[in-house]
Amino acid sequence: MDFTPTEEQCVAQELAARIFDDLSTHERLAAAGTGTDAELWKALCTAGLVGAAEDIGVLGLVLLLEEQGRTTAQVPFAATCVYGLLAVAAHGTDEQRVRLLPALRDGTAVATGAFPARGGGIRATAPGQLSGALPFVPWLRDATHVLVPDADRALWLVQTADAEVSEVETTAPWAAGRLVLSGTPGERLGGPGAYESVLALGRTAFAALQAGVCAGSLARAVQYTSTREQFGRPLSTKQGVLLRAADAYMDTEAIRVTAYEAAWRQDEDLDAAAEVLTAAWWASEAGKRVVHAGQHLHGGTGADLDHPVHRHFLWGRQLDAYLGCGAELLAELGQLLAKEEPV
Repeated sequence: MDFTPTEEQCVAQELAARIFDDLSTHERLAAAGTGTDAELWKALCTAGLVGAAEDIGVLGLVLLLEEQGRTTAQVPFAATCVYGLLAVAAHGTDEQRVRLLPALRDGTAVATGAFPARGGGIRATAPGQLSGALPFVPWLRDATHVLVPDADRALWLVQTADAEVSEVETTAPWAAGRLVLSGTPGERLGGPGAYESVLALGRTAFAALQAGVCAGSLARAVQYTSTREQFGRPLSTKQGVLLRAADAYMDTEAIRVTAYEAAWRQDEDLDAAAEVLTAAWWASEAGKRVVHAGQHLHGGTGADLDHPVHRHFLWGRQLDAYLGCGAELLAELGQLLAKEEPV
């Protein structure tokens, strides 16, 4: 394994960090509410960072999503890259790539996906027509296209203008919506194996997002406990605080390194099924612990719903729910390992 980023990946990460730091401020995040920060989204697309996901590999995308998570930037970056740009590039026909990719690269089209599919269900009721409902799809209210798996795990790309979309409030402010399809037209994307490929990429990407969320939460906790004094000493000198922060740091690094391994194996065209589930499990289980620790280390300030650390808490809990709970992922991993022949 070699997780050393290429020069191109480093340049993209540095540019993303600069844009997110400049534009994803607490004031702008508060003003954005649950919607997309249009100025930030335009800046990312103009800088070519959305389109760059095609060229810098899964590991490069992971590095960019860490930067988004660190600032909890209110843009559908992960969703558009995973369920739009990369899904179409990998599984679309030549005609679909020519028609869809330019708009996805420049941000005029925004994609999201119902992955992992939870609740409800979608079925093909006639050739090219879909029916069913999905109770929660992130960024759906801002999306122009949504990637949906049907009951047979075939992938369909649906224009949100053709579907019924209603607002749904979720833990994190992700402009989520309920998707209802009633004989809605959809176009097939990819063939056998496309669902599994997109799901694996999504789990890796959102684990990377969780690594960034946790790193940002921990950085805020370190800054707070280093300056907040109690009985004449900084909180960071207390043994209990040090141990809690150290545990959060180790958990954050575990999320990061498992996401890196899953991404690297996908870039190398190696079997990554177990590594993807491992990364998703760490993001779910450890992610919860880290964002709780970040809020706890802020003491009473952490209970302030308007404090920046609370946003990391909300994102961390939403990512835990979105990835699938740890028990589900662990069961899936156990089933996968049980199928493997002993060495």
